[in-house]
Amino acid sequence: MCEQCDSGNLIDHSAGAAKGGLTRRGYLDLMAAGGLAMMGALKPGLSFAQPKDDVVRIGYLPITDATALLVAHGMGFFKDEGLVAEKPTLIRSWSSLVESFAAQKFNLVHFLKPIPVWMRYNNKFPVKIMAWAHTNGSAIVVGKDAGIDSFADLRGKQVAVPYWYSMHNIVLQMAMRANGVKAVIKEQGQPLAADECNLQVMAPSDMPPALAAKKIDAYIVAEPFNALGELRAGAKMLRFTGDMWKNHPCCVVCMHEADTKERAEWTQKVVNAVVKAQVYASANKKEVAKLLSRDGMEYLPVPQDVVERAMTLYDTGTYATPPAIKHPDWRNGRIDFNGFPYASATKLIVKAMNETVVSGDTTFLGGLDPDFVAKDLVDDRFIRKALAKFPDWRKDPTVPTGSDPFTREEVIAL
Repeated sequence: MCEQCDSGNLIDHSAGAAKGGLTRRGYLDLMAAGGLAMMGALKPGLSFAQPKDDVVRIGYLPITDATALLVAHGMGFFKDEGLVAEKPTLIRSWSSLVESFAAQKFNLVHFLKPIPVWMRYNNKFPVKIMAWAHTNGSAIVVGKDAGIDSFADLRGKQVAVPYWYSMHNIVLQMAMRANGVKAVIKEQGQPLAADECNLQVMAPSDMPPALAAKKIDAYIVAEPFNALGELRAGAKMLRFTGDMWKNHPCCVVCMHEADTKERAEWTQKVVNAVVKAQVYASANKKEVAKLLSRDGMEYLPVPQDVVERAMTLYDTGTYATPPAIKHPDWRNGRIDFNGFPYASATKLIVKAMNETVVSGDTTFLGGLDPDFVAKDLVDDRFIRKALAKFPDWRKDPTVPTGSDPFTREEVIAL
C-alpha cells in the first residue's frame, strides 16, 4: 500500500512510485508547505543535459488528466509516428513529478496548469506548455452527512485540494469568494471564524478515505477520485468545475524547451500522437475508460466502473440534488479533450493566481504580465500542425463554433 494513504480499501496501490532524490517524509513536508518550494533547493545540483536518444519518456499521476498521454501509448500512436515510447511511469505526487521532470527523467508530462507558471517565472526553469491535456474533468464532492448543499455551507469546514498551485484551488476559491467564504490555511483543529473555510493539501488517493473517515468535509480533485468518492465513500457531488468555468483547462501537456528548439521534428511527432489520442478519447470515452482502468491496461489503479463513471456520467437527473450541473446548455461532458491552449484562459489563470490563497512565497506573481505569459510559456506551433493533420478534433463538443476555432471568450458562472 502507498505510504501516503490512510486506508487501502478504496484503491489498489500495486503500481510503483518514483521517489527521486528525496525521502517520502520530505515529499509530505513539501506537499504541506506547497510543494514547489523544492525546486529552489534542487536547481544547483541538477544536470539539464538532454538524453542522447529519442525515446519518449512519460511521467504521470493516476488521474484521467493523463488520458491523452496514456492512450497515445496504449493505442500505439507514438509508434504510428515512428517513435519509441517507454511504458509511462506512474508517480504519486506532483512534487515528485516536478522533480523528475526537472532532472530529465521524463521528456513528456502533464502538469496542473499553474505549475509551469511557477516553474518558469519563479525558478526560471525552461518548461513549455505544448497543449492542454483535456478540459473540465474535476469536481467538488462533499460528505453525505457534512451538511453542505452550497458553497456558502463551506463556512467552518475542512476542505482538501490536491496542490496549492492547481486549477482546483483557483476555481474553489473563486466560488468561495462569491459566496462570502474566506479561505484560510490553518492546522486542523485550530478554531475557525464564522466565515472561514480551512484548506489543506492532500494527495488525490488519500481524499476518499479521509472523507469516509470524516477527517475532511469535502474535497476538490480530478477524476476518477470524485467518482471513487461517490461509489466507495458515500460522497455526493456538489458541483462540476466544468459547469463553473466553461471548458476550463486543468492539466496541460509539458515538454522541455530545449526539445522544442533542438528536436523540432521529434517534438512534432510527439504532439501529433497526443492530439490523435485526444481525438480518439473524445469519440470513445467508454472504451478508453476500460483501457485506462486496472481491468484494462492498468494505467490507473482503479476498476473500470469507477473510470467509466468518471468519464461518461454527466446528466442533470443524476445530479439534481444539490444541482451539480446548472448549465446543461453548455453541452460539455464530465471530461473533454480539446487540446488547443487558448490564450484567453492562460491570461485569466495568471490573474486568478494573484487572488488565490496558497502556502509559500508568491511575490513572483506580482510582476507577471498575463499577455506576456500567454505568448512566452505556451508554444502552440506544434499543436496547430497536429490539429491540421487530425481535423476530427473539431468534433469535440468544447471546440468553439464559427470560423475561428482557435479563439474563445472565457465564461465563468459560479
